[in-house]
Amino acid sequence: MNFDRLGRFTVRRRWWIVAAWATLILLAIPFAPRAPGALSAGGFILDDLESARAKQVLQQELGLEPSAFVLVYTSDSLTAGTPAWVTAVSQATRDVAGAPHVTRILSHVMAPGQVSADGHTAYDIVFLDLPPDDSPDAIPPVAAALHQVPGLTVRIGGGPAFYGDVQAVTETDLRRSELISLPLAAIALLVVFGSVIAAAIPLAVGGAAVLVALAAIFVVASLTPMSIFVLNLATLLGLGLGVDYSLLMTSRFREELAHRDGPDRVAEAVRVTVATAGRAVFFSGLTVLLGLLGLVLFEFMILRSVGIAGALVVGLAVAAAITLLPAVFAILGTRIDALAIRRVTVEPGADGPWARLARRVMRHPVAVLIPTLTLLLVLGIPFLHVRFNAPDATILPSSVPSRETYDILAREFGEGAFAPIAIAVRTTGDATTPENIAKLWDYSRRLAADTRVSRVSGLVDVDPRLTLRQYQLLYGGTAGPPDRFVATSLAATTRGNLTAFTITTPYGPNRDEGRALVRELRDPASPLAPPAGVTVQVGGGAADVDDVVSRVWSDFPRTAAFIVVTTFLVLFVLLRSVVLPVKALVMNTLSILASFGALVWIFQDGNLSSPLGFQPLGFVETTQPVILFCVLFGLSMDYEVFLLSRMKEAWDKTRNNTEAVARGLERSGRIVSSAALIVVLVAGSFAFADIVLIKALGLGVAIAVALDATVVRALLVPATMRLLGKWNWWVPARLDRALQGVLPRTEAQVEAGVQAELEAAR
Repeated sequence: MNFDRLGRFTVRRRWWIVAAWATLILLAIPFAPRAPGALSAGGFILDDLESARAKQVLQQELGLEPSAFVLVYTSDSLTAGTPAWVTAVSQATRDVAGAPHVTRILSHVMAPGQVSADGHTAYDIVFLDLPPDDSPDAIPPVAAALHQVPGLTVRIGGGPAFYGDVQAVTETDLRRSELISLPLAAIALLVVFGSVIAAAIPLAVGGAAVLVALAAIFVVASLTPMSIFVLNLATLLGLGLGVDYSLLMTSRFREELAHRDGPDRVAEAVRVTVATAGRAVFFSGLTVLLGLLGLVLFEFMILRSVGIAGALVVGLAVAAAITLLPAVFAILGTRIDALAIRRVTVEPGADGPWARLARRVMRHPVAVLIPTLTLLLVLGIPFLHVRFNAPDATILPSSVPSRETYDILAREFGEGAFAPIAIAVRTTGDATTPENIAKLWDYSRRLAADTRVSRVSGLVDVDPRLTLRQYQLLYGGTAGPPDRFVATSLAATTRGNLTAFTITTPYGPNRDEGRALVRELRDPASPLAPPAGVTVQVGGGAADVDDVVSRVWSDFPRTAAFIVVTTFLVLFVLLRSVVLPVKALVMNTLSILASFGALVWIFQDGNLSSPLGFQPLGFVETTQPVILFCVLFGLSMDYEVFLLSRMKEAWDKTRNNTEAVARGLERSGRIVSSAALIVVLVAGSFAFADIVLIKALGLGVAIAVALDATVVRALLVPATMRLLGKWNWWVPARLDRALQGVLPRTEAQVEAGVQAELEAAR
């Protein structure tokens, strides 16, 4: 792409470009507010995982429903089983069975295990015909069908209620973060530019990028499933990067405008701004885009949709920065500094504070490198004891209805009661033959004898009083099982050579004990392996978690390799150096690891939980480090591109490494730190979110960007560049010549041409 030519085009067609963007914004206005409703809260499971296959087998062959929720009854004055209790429950739920998507209800009246020890709490299981990601749709009609009865409280809990609350709380979190971050960003921009107009432009462009991106997300979500978590990330990236890119472009335009005179000064300032800062923005955006596209390589809907949405946002932010913004510059011209509130130095000097800092660091590079490198490594140490798990109701605040219900159930029945391990058991021949009944009997007793197992339910566990011989006679009779209860149980659990075992444990799905049990159930060499002639597929809560964690981290190396290789190639093309891209990749990794360590220390270990207002999770959600890695790799490289682009300009002019580093940091340091401040403010506003995952995402980005803009860019970069010297700029001559056809004009060449024109004019 010829950025010099693009700059000239934006000047000539400025009104057409503004009109095109205005039209796009007007088209987006009706659709952007509808984006949250098109998103879903699921996306944490895959159909080809063993746990999912086990569930599919049980659904397709035994007719088990794909999803369910619970109705929880509590009363201080009524006791389960009494006539008053039965009457109250019947009155409260008389219309629930007829609600949309409800297929059947397993009442606590028929299942004594669904009544608490003191009799004041009980629950019914309501089965649905909806897949898990769509199951929240069934909750509002059921809630409307419930009736208030004095003395009895009815709550709705389980997966569908949890997903619905996640969606509602996420939208509230987004509105809160916007109310906090937008005024703070506006104040920061006013301080940076000292002018209301100059400060308003980046904010307006960032807002336009978010608005159009939300409309685009709505359109995409209408065609393919998208996670509700893209909502906050789209705002974070749209505002953060939109403002960042606009800040860089605006700062360069004011700088170019300051040292020009004559009737064409505005047009020339726009041209050079696009050819220099515009090119840096394009490549910065490309590195962020590549990081986010790495998420598309995952099959999980939550990761893939975050990648798609992030790519849309970044693409729009870059497009607005290199087309809409220069057109606005061409229209405003010198009026960009209108409504000034304070005087700000537009063009950095040759030996300002950032240059002096760089020179101090380069005089003692080793003395700076070792402690700063040690600091980043120490911050990353907590990541060594990270525990990965899937999200559950504990990511919501305790005041949210589904979390409140979860806490009641966990307290009264234990957390394992609502996440049993479900096993699809295959026998050779019909499951009810005497030979297979004997095998299943033995298998069930071995499972029940394990200390981690509370109860086993299956066709050989219907009545604990029956012996093996009695079960064989019971199921082997030609007239079928004589007992009605046994017949009903058999029909629900067994068909042909397939039967279902349900294992209840004391542990929730995120506990290590439950996940270890799943692995042993699948291990053919384990004492819990099925007998010869019997095969099993293990599903259920703990199996879902174990399978998701394993798949995410087995797929991650492929994504990381894609991001590293493509980012290296982009930086190599931009910087004409083999060494600088490698150094940038190492620096990025260090700041990301430090951020990961902070996340473990805060959210897994629970430090700072009181001031941040959350309950420690005891784990890190599996997809979060992956999302943060992909987002942060691009964001950190964003600032690296800003910084190294200016250093490259100085190197091309002076061929003096020390001078290039000092000048580059002087000309970019204030902008990089200001841009980072904007992102930290926007991301940090998510620290006030109610959902712990969003809180962790925002803090993770804020910590990494803050470290990156201070410790890494201001200290590590000058130190390492001083130690590497001229090797920073090494590139094989043949490759350098080949790259001339890709980007024929560098920033330094553009600047050199401008200086020649100015000297000729003098």
